[in-house]
Amino acid sequence: MESTTLLLQSALTPVFLLVALGAMLNLFTGRLARIIDRSRELQVIYATTKGAEHDKIVEELRTLAVRIKIVNSAIGLGVLSAIVVSILIGMLFLMGVTGLMLTNESAMAFISAISLLAAALLLFLLEVRYAIYNVRIDEAYLELPKKPG
Repeated sequence: MESTTLLLQSALTPVFLLVALGAMLNLFTGRLARIIDRSRELQVIYATTKGAEHDKIVEELRTLAVRIKIVNSAIGLGVLSAIVVSILIGMLFLMGVTGLMLTNESAMAFISAISLLAAALLLFLLEVRYAIYNVRIDEAYLELPKKPG
């Protein structure tokens, strides 16, 4: 009875990580959907623009294309991390049921999962920073007071 409880406790810890990864992937896919929606809007008006307005549309579409690649990579790393966590959970149950000692293997799986998670979060941070850096609000919309002189 006690070994079963210990087995369940040790397997539950990575389950919480799996839940967090699911929430993170939901955030990433939501962000990707918003980027795609914006790119579709711009593609509709692309042919109707000329001059400086057209150049702004093209510049924003290029930025969105880069952001799509970054978020897609973050999603891929997050999914890989979730797969490794799932394997880790299986290994922990296998260890508990069969008595196999897969300590090094489970440690490597955990380190791999956390490393993939960290890489996904770094890409997410990069995408957010890229989005903020590339959003320029025209000063005319800010209605700033005119500087004397």
